[in-house]
Amino acid sequence: MKKILSIILAPVLSMALLAGCGSNGKDSDKKDNKKTDNKTVVGSIAKIGLGHVTSIGKSKDLTEGVASGQVDTVIAAVGFDKDNKVVKITIDTAQTKVEFDQDMKLTSDVNAENKTKVELGDGYGMKKASSIGKEWFEQIAALEDWMMGKTVEEIKAVNTEEDADLKASVTVGVESYVQVVEEAFANAVAVNGGETLGLGHEISIAKSKSAEGDKGAVAQVDTVIMVSAFDKDGKVAGAILDTAQTKVEFDKDGKVATDKNGEFKTKVELGNDYGMKKASSIGKEWFEQAAALTDWMKGKTVEEIKAVNTEEDADLKASVTVGVDSYLKTLEEASNKAK
Repeated sequence: MKKILSIILAPVLSMALLAGCGSNGKDSDKKDNKKTDNKTVVGSIAKIGLGHVTSIGKSKDLTEGVASGQVDTVIAAVGFDKDNKVVKITIDTAQTKVEFDQDMKLTSDVNAENKTKVELGDGYGMKKASSIGKEWFEQIAALEDWMMGKTVEEIKAVNTEEDADLKASVTVGVESYVQVVEEAFANAVAVNGGETLGLGHEISIAKSKSAEGDKGAVAQVDTVIMVSAFDKDGKVAGAILDTAQTKVEFDKDGKVATDKNGEFKTKVELGNDYGMKKASSIGKEWFEQAAALTDWMKGKTVEEIKAVNTEEDADLKASVTVGVDSYLKTLEEASNKAK
């Protein structure tokens, strides 16, 4: 009987020993590797943010040659995961010039398309002067890649001038880009089911004016910005809308009268100071109507939104009286460029 038990137990014990060895060998390595890999996996979108900063510092007086109001608006659309790491990001700059002749008459075509630096592509012309032979859009894409998987604090903690990976692909100053990403995080809103993120914009100089009598010329740049997350079915999971309405005023002698170092707020940042509420038939300020519009967009595809007669939709009419055409255009662009 003992001999029979020995014959039966021997292979069982051997298998148990082999299993024990396996748990400390290749199987263990697989588990450890899987655990390590998970640390580097970028999560899904938990919240989205819009960051921007506007400057008129490069505007020029008539005495400098050609009088021009130049508005530079740096924009960042960012998606963050549940751990606050960057998982989606698009950075761009709307660098818009409005020029005047010797009599301070407007010479820029107010109906022309105004492109951002990314849209200009090779036409921006940085590549020739770049020590690494890279155009602006290529460098900004490299910066975006470098930011992926990092929190804002981790991004800010890096000495960007000494980081080897960054130095090899980005030579432009990055301070303003880090600033807008930080703002995007500070203003981020939660979204559910967001799979992709897009940035849309529309730039107009149509409200710029020539000098008339004692009234100086005005360069006005209106930059509409839309950030939107879309779910797996292409429906809006969340959106943020804003407009940078920036004026550069000149005196009668063609000198820039607006403070070049001033702070330039968007319509949302102006809040109640924008002054729409008094004239609104529904008693709502611009930022309130913009929020109502983006909330109305949730759960709809771009095609569904475009198919609605916005002037007759009961829900929309009750909360939004501003014209929405330009906002819908920027949403469509955000969808087309979503990644």
